[in-house]
Order: sequence, then structure tokens, then C-alpha cells
Amino acid sequence: NNIEYIFSHYYNMEEIIRFSSSVGKFVGYTEFGVKQANYFNSQASYLAQMRAQKETVCKHNIDVD
Repeated sequence: NNIEYIFSHYYNMEEIIRFSSSVGKFVGYTEFGVKQANYFNSQASYLAQMRAQKETVCKHNIDVD
């Protein structure tokens, strides 16, 4: 199964930051988003939590649909 967990933040209908389980870290798409991504990526426990979401959310619910 090819599953990807994506968590995005938008402001004024523009994506500013995204966490992707395939990348394994946050990526910023605006100046503010890059600053936020650098901060979130420096938080080891939060980054580990986000990386675990694929297992706890996606794979847990794959057979529901």
C-alpha cells in the first residue's frame, strides 16, 4: 500500500507549511512557513509524533473505506 500522511496549514487560501510522511519533515512554502518549518523540524518530539501519524491514523483506518 502506498499511503502518505499530509498535514498542511493554509492562510488566505495559500499553503504556508506542510508535513509529508514521505519527506519526514515540515516544508515551508512562504517566508513565514519556512520559519515555522525550521522551528517544528527542530522539535524532535513533535517531529516524531508527526512521523508516527501515518501508522496511527492512516494504516489504522485503511480498511474502513
